[in-house]
This record gives sequence, structure tokens and C-alpha cells, in this order.
Amino acid sequence: MVTPIHNLKIAFLGDYPPRKCGIATFTRDLRNAVAQTHPKWSCPVVSVTDPGRSYEYPPEVRFEIPESDLQSYLRAADFLNLSRLDVLCLQHEFGIFGGRAGSHIVALLRRARIPKVTTLHTILDQPTPEQRRSFREVLDCSNRLVVMTQRGVHILRETYAVPAEKISLIPHGIPDLPFVDPNFYKDQFDIAGRPVLLTFGLLSPGKGIEYAIRALPEIVRQHPDVVYVVLGATHPNLLREQGETYRIFLERLTKELGVQENVLFINRYLEPQDLYDFISAADIYLTPYLNPTQITSGTLAFCFGSGKAVISTPYWHAEELLSEGRGVLVPFRDPGAIAAAALDLLGQETKRHAMRKQAFLLGREMTWPQVGLAYAHLFEEVRHLRQAGGSRPQGARISAGSGFDLPPWRFDHLERMTDSTGMFQHAIFSVPWFEHGYCTDDNARALILTTMLEELDEETPVTSLLQAKYAAFLQQAFVAKTGRFRNFLGFDRRWLEDEGSEDSHGRALWALGAVVGRTRQDNLRGWAISLFERSLKALPGFTSPRALAFAILGLHEYMRVLHGDLMANRLRLDLSQRLFDQFQANASPDWPWLEDIVSYDNARLPQALIQTGRWTAHDAMKEQGLRSLRWLMDHQRSSAGVFRPVGSNGFWPRGQQPAQFDQQPVEAAAAVSACIEAFNLTGDLAWQTDALRAFDWFLGYNDLRLPLYDASTGGCFDGLHSNRPNLNQGAESTLAFLVSLAEMKSLQSATASFGGASTASP
Repeated sequence: MVTPIHNLKIAFLGDYPPRKCGIATFTRDLRNAVAQTHPKWSCPVVSVTDPGRSYEYPPEVRFEIPESDLQSYLRAADFLNLSRLDVLCLQHEFGIFGGRAGSHIVALLRRARIPKVTTLHTILDQPTPEQRRSFREVLDCSNRLVVMTQRGVHILRETYAVPAEKISLIPHGIPDLPFVDPNFYKDQFDIAGRPVLLTFGLLSPGKGIEYAIRALPEIVRQHPDVVYVVLGATHPNLLREQGETYRIFLERLTKELGVQENVLFINRYLEPQDLYDFISAADIYLTPYLNPTQITSGTLAFCFGSGKAVISTPYWHAEELLSEGRGVLVPFRDPGAIAAAALDLLGQETKRHAMRKQAFLLGREMTWPQVGLAYAHLFEEVRHLRQAGGSRPQGARISAGSGFDLPPWRFDHLERMTDSTGMFQHAIFSVPWFEHGYCTDDNARALILTTMLEELDEETPVTSLLQAKYAAFLQQAFVAKTGRFRNFLGFDRRWLEDEGSEDSHGRALWALGAVVGRTRQDNLRGWAISLFERSLKALPGFTSPRALAFAILGLHEYMRVLHGDLMANRLRLDLSQRLFDQFQANASPDWPWLEDIVSYDNARLPQALIQTGRWTAHDAMKEQGLRSLRWLMDHQRSSAGVFRPVGSNGFWPRGQQPAQFDQQPVEAAAAVSACIEAFNLTGDLAWQTDALRAFDWFLGYNDLRLPLYDASTGGCFDGLHSNRPNLNQGAESTLAFLVSLAEMKSLQSATASFGGASTASP
């Protein structure tokens, strides 16, 4: 049992009133509930402010983060670290933080050196890659995760492989209101004696209110005096983008159906007491939401726990809360079913009141005082765990028979995945997935591959044509005005952003450098030099260590033929020093790494240091790169001796065990490249063995003993799950294999030339 702590300091981070949104209200109510149950605790707030707005926040708000300003997230982390906090309680919702898929909050979580309890307001079971990456990092950075439904627990366990002991189930809080007779409250709204249906919350099309309105004519036929109250202002984001278009549509719909006298629109964001009065006056609460995957609804919890009879579509939260007769579920977008359910409840007062009582009794466990106590116990538990405070993999030999017995080239899938614009991002099995379009990341990788094929004399007329397409894609991705590359291009050939990630810019530079350093085509080299030089100007402002590493690798490629370029050499040294400084600042004897998590494309980081250390005689940089890579490779080897890259389903946070799955081809490719670089520097055959072991992973020498390379198509599967490969053959995976094969063939040739040990750059 955890001993109570009398003077904790808990910071709450999320939106906060007077900002008008559900997360803001939740953050305030949770903060106040904890403060009221533990009056001696300090409960400051860090609030996120939406773009273009400013608010007069109450005194408990100690720090403000402009939503889109990454540096403000870092400053907030510094503020939290200096405030001697015991726990940070984060409210996570994808739409309230800046960055792609709300990724700015990850920078704060990484920097904040305090225990973190994160409440998850949305849990996607089918996230986009960017949503998965951002969400995965939030999960990894959090000490405990709070969900509000059993479905949330299930998704975290099944989709994200979160251990059960890290998850706490605490329901959405509600005000502790009495069980009242609705008729007592109707007089003040001039609706005395009339049946009242209610929907409330910020107005937006996803609420499905039009389907409730279309149900009204049938209800009005039997209850002519019924009134449907639509309570709430239009969502601020929708208001900025579309104005009152949705509300006007609803008002016109009431007139078309002849029920305008039965619908009351209250276009206001109500203060709590006014809101309580409206809810108390309602006989039935309608929640006809359209999104089946909505994991929580504060308005549903509020009205249910207040003892309202509820009619709802079967989105996840409603399915769970209204089961066992505690409410009525109707199909999505079905006005007839809504009408039938409303008429049934209005016509059977005994049934309606029994449902109300059942909901109200269960709701006593959801009141804010109860929820505040549950959170307080959790904060104490996390604080105690912080106060309370594996073995290395066994040695193994490389798989017998792998050696330099390399598969032959096959470019069928590469050609299939490329059209006149460039290479598609994703595939369904081996079929290109047009919906996801293209990206600079993959076209840069593809340009590197085709340029390596040219250097190896493995090019074909097809790969030469593909090389030109990938080069043209990078040319189109570059924005001369900003000096940055865009990343994502839709299938309709429209760019989906004005500026891509730092990592994609770094990969593009790497590809251009490879063209400069390897091609035999003077025209192509001239094009690449021009675009390469214009792309360098953005680098000084970059902070992503992987972007720095990719750019360093590109500068090395460039200097294979233009090694007298002093500006490029200075930039290479500057970027390498910045990367080296990050290692020095964060590394320790048992964690020789530059971040507190080993995540993706990991071996590229020490590879960049090894290259710079080798070609500039910077011994400390060279040794740091070798030491970090040896540590990484030792921990990426199973007890059976096969390569086991750090899995993307959790990565490897400092002080924890590496995630075993999902294993990604890009990690094997990075390991092959880095180990070859280490072998070229040292001549130590152990590095060649590591490179072979990593390459063998593609061919079936892995935890499942299943090949990732599909010899029938020339493609590569998208990863290794705990029980099967991901059979989709996307661009990143296929290019990871083909580039690794090119590097292994180059190593094979160099090793043969030097009698079994090479120190030449392949």
C-alpha cells in the first residue's frame, strides 16, 4: 500500500479555460478535483494556446505554450524542471499540440525530467505512420497512462503492446449533481410541460445532429410539443475555417422538414451553472455521433452520470457505457431508428425512469471527487516508484552459409512502385497504394540506390530511367524561396505541406551528395551540385540528430570528388561537432548514446561520426562512433545469435528493455552501412561479421526464421511482427533491402580485391 504524501506538487498540462474546448474543460475540472481532495498540494497549470489567440488565464496557469512554437515546448520543459515538481499530468489529444501529428509535445516530454502521467483522450487503432510515431513516443515517455474505457485498455495492449501494469482505467469525471425531476427546470426556458431532447457540446459536422433533426417529423407526429435543444457554440476551429456553415445548414434543414418550431438552437458556450440547468431540464439526451472509433465523450459521461436517458450511436465509449440496458444504441446515420427509440422512451415513462436511475447510480463512481481521488492515488504511486528507484546478449556466431552468397538483382517491384512522378510510399502486399502518394524520403533513397547501381555497373536501361525520375522528384520538391524540401506529395500531384521535416531534407541532401560523388554523368552531376549547394543553407538551424547525420553522410559523398570545397568541409566539421556534442552531453558508460531513447535509423548516428573521424583524423569523434555502434550492435543480437533490431513498437527508452517488435528493414539497412564503415576504418573482421548478420535478417536469419525479402517480386516486407511478417512491400522497406544488397556486393568486391580484408571505402 502506498503511504499518502501530504505536499505533492503536480503540474497539469493541456488546454485551459477561457479557451473553449472539451480538453480545456477537462483539464480545469481534473486540476480542481485533485486540488480540492488534497488542499495542501500545489497544482500549477501549463496551458497550450491555439494559434492567433490570447487569453486572460486564471492565476493557477503559470506557463503558456503557443501551440505551433516548438521552442516554447522546450522552454516549458525547462520551467517544469526548475519548478521541483513531483509529477506532470498531461492531457493528450492529437489536435491540440503543434508539429506533425502533434509531435511538438514529444520534445517537451523528452526534456522534462519528472515522472509523467498521461491521460489519453484519443487512442487510434489504425493510426497513420506519423500518428503512430508521435503517439508511440508519448507512450514511451510516460510513466503511467490513463484511459477512460476498457476499449482503450484493449487498444493499448493489442495495437501498441503497452504492458498492463503501465495502464490505469479511470472514468471521465462528471459534476456531482443530484437526481432531479426535469419538469422542475423547464419553466425558466419557457418549455414547461414539453418533452425535451438535448444535444450539447461544441457544434461540428461529426456530431451527426442532422440525423436527429431528420428524426423529428416522426416524433412530432406523436408528440407535437416536443422540443429538441441543440446547445453549444460552433467549434472555434470550424468557425475559423468555415464560419457558421454547419449551423446554417441545420437551421435550413429544420425549415425544410417543417420542425423549426420544435428545435431550439442555443449558440453559446455556457458557464457551468447554466449548462447544469439545461441538462437537468432534459428528458432524453441524444448523441448521434458519426465516428465509431470515438474512445471518449465528455458530454456523454456528463449526461449519463447526471441520470439522463440516453440515445446514442454505437461509438466505442457509448457502446461500453450504455451496455446492459443503461441506454439505447441506434445505428449510425439512421433517423428512423432515432425516432423509434425516442418514441419508445417518451411513451414508456417507467422504462425511461428505470434507465435514468441505473445511469445515475453508476455515475456516482464517475463524479469529479471520486475521479480526483483516483488520480491523486496514481500520482502518489508514481512518485513512490520514482523514489524507490539485463544482462548483455550472449555472444553468437553468424548464420552458417550466409557469407557472401548474395541473391541476384531483381528490380520488378522497384519498377512497379514507380510512375512518371516518382516512387510511391506504400503498397498493399505488392500492389502500389496510390492513396498515400509519394514522399521525398523514399525518392531520395531510390536516387541513392540507382546511383549506387550505376557505380557498380549493375544499372539497366530501366534503372537509368528510374534514376532520372527520382532526380526530377527532388527537383520539384525543392522550394527555392525557403531553401527547404517538401516531403509529402498526394497522388493528385499536390503538395501536402509547404515544408517537409528536417529528416527528409537531410535525406535529400544525402542523395544529392551521392549523385555528385558517384555518377559518371557530367550533366547529372552538374544538376546535383547546383541543388546540393542551394539546399545547404537550411542546415545551421536544424536540431534533429538524424537530419544532421544524413546531411553529414551527404557531405562525405559530395567530397569524394570535391574534397577541396572548403565551405563543404567546414560545414561537415560543424555538423559533426554538433552531433558529437550531443553524444558527449548525454552519453554515460552504460548508455553511450546521444538521446534518452534509441528509436529509428539508429546506426546512422554513429556512422556519421565514424566517417568524419576517419576522414578528418578526429580521434575522439571516431572512437565515440565506434563505441556507440559496438554498444548498439551488441544489444541488437538475440541469444540465438541473429540480428534483432530495436523494435518500433516501443523503441528502447533509457533504463528499460529494448522493444523486440515491430522490427523494421530500415534498421537492418542502417546497421549494414554503419558496420561496413567501421570495418573499412578498422579492418576488424568482427565488423564484417556484424554487417553480414544484419543483412542475413532480410533473408530469414531472424527471430521468426522467416525471410523479409520476397525473391518472387524483388520487394521486401514492411517489418517483422511478433508472430508474422507485415506482408506489405512499401518503398522504404524495399529500398532498405536493395541498398543493403548494393553495399554487400560492394563489400564483397572490395574484400575479394584485398584478399579478404578491405580498408577501402566501398
